[in-house]
Amino acid sequence: MQYSKVEICGVNTAKLKILTEDEKTRLLTIMHNGSPQERLKARNEMINGNLRLVLSVVQRFNNRGESPDDLFQVGCIGLIKAIDNFDISVGVKFSTYGVPMIIGELKRFLRDNNSVRVSRSMRDTAYRAMQVKEEIMAKTNREPTVEEIAKVLNIPKENVVLSLEAIVDPVSLYEPVFSDGNDTIYVMDQVGDNDDEKSWVEELSFKEAMANLSPREKNVLLLRFFKGKTQMEVAQEIGISQAQVSRIEKGALNRIKSQI
Repeated sequence: MQYSKVEICGVNTAKLKILTEDEKTRLLTIMHNGSPQERLKARNEMINGNLRLVLSVVQRFNNRGESPDDLFQVGCIGLIKAIDNFDISVGVKFSTYGVPMIIGELKRFLRDNNSVRVSRSMRDTAYRAMQVKEEIMAKTNREPTVEEIAKVLNIPKENVVLSLEAIVDPVSLYEPVFSDGNDTIYVMDQVGDNDDEKSWVEELSFKEAMANLSPREKNVLLLRFFKGKTQMEVAQEIGISQAQVSRIEKGALNRIKSQI
């Protein structure tokens, strides 16, 4: 998504102002030492001058299925919090403090807006499991098993698996996994369904079996099962007896079953 070429929340992203570090320092100093009117003006300039910083962070979250406008507004909330709480005496760049604040606000929004709720206890278990995993990898230089992690945490291995799965971000079926410039392969192209595959194979076999029937057999099955006619009506239409229709129908069905 090219944010630089669109309007978000009525803001022309191609014309956003970019403040230098000296300008940021000057505005932040005024916010802390100026008059109320000067502070308000400096605050507004600081917000408007850092909207591109919000956009750069929002781009990391543009595959979450949320509206860019919503993400931008939430990111602006994080920016405002960062501006209001930034301590100029720390001696670090504003972006060093602002970016984590914006990311945190966006993550909270996505978590609270997610229809799938993960309990706090399960999240805590997952984070403890990841910490144990890193510790074991650092000591053994290999990937630990679920049983090893569960043993350290003193919990069932099923709890480890469920907790780690619960905090994995969902992936869209339309998420691209490969592209050579012409054809793109999406996640949905990699997902199989055994039932659908079986149905497709059976349908193909049925069509092949139908192709091997005689014209009269095809006609009888068409009238009986696709047009819903009785054997008597079929017999009258093609000029044969009902007994003959019954024999043709039964023979055709048996041939199809044997080939499928």
